[in-house]
Amino acid sequence: MSTVPPGDGLSRQPVQVIVQQPSALGRYGRLLLVLLVIAVLVIIGQNASYKSYFSRGEGPAEKYHSLSRDAADKIAIIKVEGAILDAEGFIKQQIDQVRQDKSVKAAVVRIDSPGGTVTASDYLYHQLRDLAADRDLPLVVSMGGVCASGGYYMAMAVGDRENAIYAEPSTWTGSIGVVIPHYDVSKLLANWNIQDDSIASHKFKLMGSPTRQLSPEDEAQEQKLLQELVDESFERFKQIVLAGRPKLKDNGDDFETATTGRIFTAEQAHELGLVDQIGFLDKAIQRAAELAGGDVASFRCVEYEEPFTPLGALLGASSKWTPAKGGGGFDAAALLELATPRAYYLCTWLPGALAAGR
Repeated sequence: MSTVPPGDGLSRQPVQVIVQQPSALGRYGRLLLVLLVIAVLVIIGQNASYKSYFSRGEGPAEKYHSLSRDAADKIAIIKVEGAILDAEGFIKQQIDQVRQDKSVKAAVVRIDSPGGTVTASDYLYHQLRDLAADRDLPLVVSMGGVCASGGYYMAMAVGDRENAIYAEPSTWTGSIGVVIPHYDVSKLLANWNIQDDSIASHKFKLMGSPTRQLSPEDEAQEQKLLQELVDESFERFKQIVLAGRPKLKDNGDDFETATTGRIFTAEQAHELGLVDQIGFLDKAIQRAAELAGGDVASFRCVEYEEPFTPLGALLGASSKWTPAKGGGGFDAAALLELATPRAYYLCTWLPGALAAGR
């Protein structure tokens, strides 16, 4: 610090320099921060170990749900939550876990889903069917708030077993049908003086594009071809329903009503024969125990959690938005998925937007 006394301004006092010693925080701040991060990771890791005390490797973590804590034989709950879009995701991991665990004597497929893609729904349906056949494992379905379209498709994995599908009193189910989402934004782009001049090997290579302006003849052709795809997938859906609900074969009127794409309440679905019983998850678990040849006291009911990583939990590793979990971030793959023509067994007014899900 310097000062200049009154006068001619030429004489100056000596400059005073103050040297401040670095504080302990300034000297060791970074080290403390690193140690704090390590401590948080250790705490999260210990918590994960506690949560997954039944965990096997990198698979889903098994945890106690209900019934006897000490029983060796298990009833497993396989959860189907949110849009069914990833054929190799958490649902498949749960199925594989049950397949490997010989102490599981029955499984309850807990479905709370509006459906998803035709491919993922069909693949997971067959995975459940193979699981039941390979292990001679009884399957029971418990429907949550929504078990519609592809969710109902998966429910048919119980086969023609009696009293195997339970719906809660407030469940909405049905929506048996197929949709290929399509939105025509070509006129909007024309207002912005934007034209789609994509080059393709054939005009049908761009079939379903929302940005191309078509002549009435070309539009009719595309509609006809897309309708054929929907109709073929729909016929498959109906055959799956008849395999799981064989009584509908003898009642054409009920079957026709059931396959109009409508949503039904639990009571309506019960009257149509789409579900067997009105009851909560505990009733489905009791039925699974009965089918496994024992009472509830002789089984431990378990469920699964998605694989947990401390670093992923701390940093929020997943940037994808899912209807069930929310989330944020940009995902280029999800953006491309939105622009891909695809058929859905799905109950929603905006099918394409859910393609960024799991």
